[in-house]
Amino acid sequence: MTDSPRTLLQPTAAAAIGLVDDALSADQLVTLVGRCRVVYEGRATSTLGPGDRLVVRKPDGTMLVHTDEGHQPVNWQPPGSSCDCRLADSGVVLESKHENPSEELIIRFETITHAATFDPNDPNELALSGTESDLRDQILESPSLVEPGFEPRATERKTSAGAIDIYGEDTDGRAVVLELKRRRAGPDAVSQLNRYVDALTRERHADATVRGILVAPSVTDRAHRLLAERGLGFVSLSPTE
Repeated sequence: MTDSPRTLLQPTAAAAIGLVDDALSADQLVTLVGRCRVVYEGRATSTLGPGDRLVVRKPDGTMLVHTDEGHQPVNWQPPGSSCDCRLADSGVVLESKHENPSEELIIRFETITHAATFDPNDPNELALSGTESDLRDQILESPSLVEPGFEPRATERKTSAGAIDIYGEDTDGRAVVLELKRRRAGPDAVSQLNRYVDALTRERHADATVRGILVAPSVTDRAHRLLAERGLGFVSLSPTE
C-alpha cells in the first residue's frame, strides 16, 4: 500500500465526510460500518430500512452494501459509478450514480461506528486451479489415467443430449464417453452421463457398444448404485492443484 490506512472510531459526521472525501479524491478504498437506510432507483426500485451494515466503495467506482448475512451484497453499484459524500439532516449521505444504464444508490447513515480508508496495491489476478478443464487436460496428457489403452478422440463432442466432455475409444475399439466432475459426484452426474451414452448409441449402428465412465474424485452411495444399475463405470481422479 502506498499510503497508510486511516481509521476513525465513532467519528462525527463532519470527520467521516472529511475522511471519505479525501479517499475519493485519492481513489482509495473506503469502508464504513454503521446504521443506515438505503434507496435504489434504476432498473427497479428498492428500499432498505434502518439496519447495521457494512458499506464498501472501491477505487473503480464499485459500491457494495452488506448486511450481517450471506456473502452477496443486498445493494450494489457497478464499476465506473461516481460517488458523492455530503451532510444531510445531521447524518452522512453517500450517493452513487451510474450513467448507462441510469442508476442511483443513496445510503443515509444515522450513525457511523467505524470508518476506514486505504490505498490497496493488488496487481495479481485470480488463478483458478483444480477445475474440470484441469481434469480434462490431465486425461488428454495421460489417457491411461482412465484405463490402459484408452485413446481420446475429441473434446466437447456434440450429441443430441449435449456436448460430451471427452469422447474416445478403448483397446477393443468401443466408443467411450467420459463425464468429468471436479468434485464429489451425485445422481445427477450419473443421469447426465447416461443421457450422453444413449444419445451416442442412437447415432451409431445398432450393434455398436458405447461405454460411459464418470471421472470424479468420488461419488455418493446413491450415485455408485446408479452406475452399477446402468452399466456405467467410475474412475476416481482429482484435478491437480
